[in-house]
Amino acid sequence: MLNTAPTYDALRAGFRWDLPARLNMAEQACDHWAQSDPDRVAILDHATGAGVSYGALAALSRRVQAGLLARGVGPGDRVGVLLSQSPLCAAAHLACWRMGAISVPLFMLFREEALRSRLSDSGAHVVVTDDEGAGMLAPFDLAIVREEDLPAEGVQGQAIDSGPDTPAVLIYTSGTTGTPKGALHGHRVLTGHLPGVEMSHDFLGQPGDVLWTPADWAWIGGLFDVLMPGLALGVPVVAARMRRFDVEDCAKIVSEHAARNVFFPPTALRMLKAADARLTGLRSVASGGEPLGAEMLAWGRAALGVTINEFYGQTECNMVATSCAALFDPRPGALGRAVPGFDVAVIGEDGAEVESEGDIAVRRGCASMMLEYWNRPEATADKFRNDWLVTGDRGVIEEGFIRFVGREDDVITSAGYRIGPAEIEDCLLTHPGVATVGVVGKPDPLRTEIVKAYVVRKPDSDVGAEVLQDWVKDRLASYSYPREISFLDALPMTVTGKVIRKDLKARAAAETAQD
Repeated sequence: MLNTAPTYDALRAGFRWDLPARLNMAEQACDHWAQSDPDRVAILDHATGAGVSYGALAALSRRVQAGLLARGVGPGDRVGVLLSQSPLCAAAHLACWRMGAISVPLFMLFREEALRSRLSDSGAHVVVTDDEGAGMLAPFDLAIVREEDLPAEGVQGQAIDSGPDTPAVLIYTSGTTGTPKGALHGHRVLTGHLPGVEMSHDFLGQPGDVLWTPADWAWIGGLFDVLMPGLALGVPVVAARMRRFDVEDCAKIVSEHAARNVFFPPTALRMLKAADARLTGLRSVASGGEPLGAEMLAWGRAALGVTINEFYGQTECNMVATSCAALFDPRPGALGRAVPGFDVAVIGEDGAEVESEGDIAVRRGCASMMLEYWNRPEATADKFRNDWLVTGDRGVIEEGFIRFVGREDDVITSAGYRIGPAEIEDCLLTHPGVATVGVVGKPDPLRTEIVKAYVVRKPDSDVGAEVLQDWVKDRLASYSYPREISFLDALPMTVTGKVIRKDLKARAAAETAQD
């Protein structure tokens, strides 16, 4: 845990990464607690109302490990985890890490093409899932591991002799071109998240703390901003699947489990605000993914009784900056200050730091930085500029506070999800009635952006918007379908035939202004 300090500067000055030569996240998040305090509650399962102890979680993960071994999984093999918030989801990741396999989180809202791209790219041939997930995976030639298939006896013994840079988890992130890229992380990634998670919850780990997020554990925000840090710190984590965010269900979960520490994506906060919701008993609320304004911060103090701490990061290098009301007042519109252990700067095209607006970047050497993009050495090289990982965001730093200006690329941020337009365009182009298509984010007051598609039909085609929306829903994911589709005679194109997305974004912004 972070050593408490009276000021941010003192906390930062006294911090050093502690990365031992031998490091395994299964031991870090579960096994050491299972040995020292096996009855301590690890997970509060909303589905059953029961508390799952570290001893029980370790036993379940060792049964998963036995099931994976029986299907030929070994060190370095990729294993899909297609599960929502549940003890089995946590156990599956722990089992992979203990045995040296690489877990691949998969989202239950994915459809066939989204699953296919990730399974094919990762080379995963075994997936841990439930009955619903097994049905989703029917088109694929895979070995399925469900809880009812697990051996009665689990594998015993210590975790594999892994180190900080031993590959452990492969998390896919959307981009503007091509299929999603897999960010490969080593066993140090959990250690890398702990300082920022602790700060964003005003020093998480206080007596009585209970942690929850409506964000799915298939994303880095759910898996490493909440689940695994909570387990590592000995803070009970609520497992409560929400197919879609609902204000009443949210309030019920927080109340029933006495959740005091919650990570709310900005869209969830906006929905709570719109419903005039009041949540009591909270000690900390963290939010990340999109900047909040002064109005939302003021509402949080009145309706939630806390100062919302904003944090910042991305799948490739997460939890790099945060606010911490216990140490300093937030600045509306700012993403916080650099977390101890992270060197965050704004740089120019030459890789040198600048005082004006530039590219937000993180210096190599921090523990949550990815090892590489899976099987994409050129993309990995392109992500770095000299000694800096370039986030793709533009910003400025004012008296140590990082202020977000905008995205450098065309990634769409909608309801907390980062959505790559290329994957949606590729999907729509497979429809026999579509000639060309351009996908952009359209400004939206609730979701930040919605997915907007501009489509040119093929001659004699009269395909409608609803058909194309269902086409994407059935193949990618229900959250990434175009909520609006406009049909045009032609799209703005470069001389080389590429869609000029900036022109479409300007058109979408003008449409929003007229709405």
